[in-house]
Amino acid sequence: MKAFFLIFSMSLFATFSNAQSVGLVLSGGGAKGLAHIGIIRALEEHNIPIDYISGTSMGAIVGGLYAAGYTPDQMEELFLSDQFKFWATGKIQEEYRYYFRKLEQTPAWLNLDLRKTEDRLRIMLPTNIIPEEQIDFAFMELFSSTNAVCGNNFDNLMVPFLCIATDVYENKEVELRSGDLGEAIRASMTFPLYFKPISIDGALVFDGGIVNNFPVKNTIEAFKPDIVIGHKVANNSKRADEDDVMAQLENMIMQKTDYEVPSDKGILLETSFFNVSLLDFNKVLSLEDAGYQTGLEQMDSIKMLISRRVSQQEMDAKRHGFNIRKPELLFQNIQVEGVTDAMQRKYIIQSVKHKTDVIDLSQLRKEYFKLVADPQLRSVRPVSYYNRETGYFDLHLKVRKDKAMEIKFGGNVSTKPINQGFLSLDYLFFDNRAYTLSTNIYFGRFYSSINAGGRIDFPTNLPFYVSGYLTLNRWDFFTSSNEFFFEDVSSPFIIQDESNVRFELGFPVKTHGKITLGTSFSSAMDSYYFNESIKRDDNAEETRFDAFSSKISIERNSQNFKQYATEGVSSELSFIYTYGDEKHQPGSNSPLNRPFSGSHKFFTLKGKYDNHFPITRHSTLGLTLEGVYSNKKLLNNYTATLLRANTFAPTPFSQTMFLENYRANKYLASGLKSIVELSDQFHLRMEGYAFVPVTSINRGDNYQAVNHPDNYSDLKLMGLGGLVYHTGLGPLSFTVNYFEKENTKFYVVLSFGYVLFNKRGY
Repeated sequence: MKAFFLIFSMSLFATFSNAQSVGLVLSGGGAKGLAHIGIIRALEEHNIPIDYISGTSMGAIVGGLYAAGYTPDQMEELFLSDQFKFWATGKIQEEYRYYFRKLEQTPAWLNLDLRKTEDRLRIMLPTNIIPEEQIDFAFMELFSSTNAVCGNNFDNLMVPFLCIATDVYENKEVELRSGDLGEAIRASMTFPLYFKPISIDGALVFDGGIVNNFPVKNTIEAFKPDIVIGHKVANNSKRADEDDVMAQLENMIMQKTDYEVPSDKGILLETSFFNVSLLDFNKVLSLEDAGYQTGLEQMDSIKMLISRRVSQQEMDAKRHGFNIRKPELLFQNIQVEGVTDAMQRKYIIQSVKHKTDVIDLSQLRKEYFKLVADPQLRSVRPVSYYNRETGYFDLHLKVRKDKAMEIKFGGNVSTKPINQGFLSLDYLFFDNRAYTLSTNIYFGRFYSSINAGGRIDFPTNLPFYVSGYLTLNRWDFFTSSNEFFFEDVSSPFIIQDESNVRFELGFPVKTHGKITLGTSFSSAMDSYYFNESIKRDDNAEETRFDAFSSKISIERNSQNFKQYATEGVSSELSFIYTYGDEKHQPGSNSPLNRPFSGSHKFFTLKGKYDNHFPITRHSTLGLTLEGVYSNKKLLNNYTATLLRANTFAPTPFSQTMFLENYRANKYLASGLKSIVELSDQFHLRMEGYAFVPVTSINRGDNYQAVNHPDNYSDLKLMGLGGLVYHTGLGPLSFTVNYFEKENTKFYVVLSFGYVLFNKRGY
């Protein structure tokens, strides 16, 4: 009888042991959380079951992907992909950079919104460093089909799942076990200042790691597993010192977490890291391998706790059975939240669907990033719901349109005397079309300008815009010494004052291009001296050129930065016809004794091409080609002719100098760039250019201009080499610049910001 009882007890124990359920808990920890993939890989390879999974922040991302049917290999592939790099940085990949909706480029560093609240205007500071559009779309894409299968109940996932977020107002944890899986994970990993928070059930939520970075208790209470395996990659914040601002913020924000697994419930695994920061996502393989090694080292202890096994074939069959039920992402109905005006809703829906009944994911992605490029909208967050009646997904676009007034600050700070400040104010609104009213001012010794105007966009089947601007420009080119690093500036020897009124009609050409038809009236006054021996009472030469121009151009631009680009292409082919009147007033010491007036009719054909070709993962070769042909006649004198000639200025610093050797009415130019990326933001670049005038402009007797048909022997070189760091505000560059000119040929420039100007007349 005792023997029978013993055998029965052992059989009962074995039965219950084999029925053991296992919960896996994954901590937050930023990039270090990629080690969770290695833990999951180790458990699957040794047939250890995972019946429930939970996580916070990065643990929520890895846990949610696993619960949604992704294998460790698929997760590794995802995190190694360029797609993930775009999530983490918020940058838009080249194929979705919609050029048509971009406004005219400015040297702005920082955009601040001006909003009316409680009958007062308030400047709203940015709430996030990383733009959210990429990650919002990615989470919708990754988890929409999963939501359709589980019915928005996380218990019905391939593996039941929960994650933790933080209610900002209540400062308490929010346990998420149902709803939109992508939104839940997005909420759990929204670290303050890096990503913009989102609302769930009316509550503004942030990263769950603020209050609970290791949801062991939640897992035990929600799922009641027999065994818990916890994997920890994070620690509570260390005491900050007085100079570490980020550590101080972390001390204030992050509450202390109990990184423990009760000894009677399971085992705690820990993977420790040194010199791995919150955003070191480029270390995917080493981080994953560290987690894998932790799993292998603790596997004997895990197997002693858990006797139940699930074969890889069983796991694959379970995953396949879940994934095969996922419907294809096809979208039919579109709803817009956050917009009450019917015309505004129509504008947004028409911008995405046009007249198509059903759109697939690739079409939606393309149209979504076009909408994101719309300056009238603050943010557009896509959320999808599966409609079982139609078999398609309904797309809800959560729009924030209260970007009515925007202030921009910027400019350029340099070791050369070309410093300038920039300030602009834009007013944006839309109904069935979009309106942008803009005004800006540049202020500095070298360049100053005022601009005012606007643009109207029409979201028809073939979108188009009309725009008009009034601009006043002034450039002061001044003499300087031959110092290598610094220059002693004396009196100006060339001043260009120019005003213009421009009107433009534009149409898109695919994603990166546009065709524009434009007309302009411009009035330019150039003041200059024929030599640098200037007395205080001397009057300058003055040449006035009033012109009416018409232009047609086709442009393409997919480059990633508006200055010092490292990828993408920029090209333009334009034809301009100009009718102008020239008037010259001699200076007090002029060899030209009489005033002069004359008229000019001419055309200009110009082509530009600037492309970047990736050679390896971290090196790029750039190619620049440029050519101009014009039948413009010579002006009254040599200097006036050069000032009105076409200019080759491919580098930022070359645009700030009056370089006689790179000006001609007809020329050919080319260049090569070698770019080595030291990190995502930091690169080394070397640029070399060659300029050849087809017809040279030479100085004849009595300062007259003389055309000289060139035999292509008058080749001039230009070069740049240096380091560029793309900050979140603008480029910081240290460059050595070479020009073929008299006296100084090399210029060392340390600069922060952009060298960009308001447009001249055509």
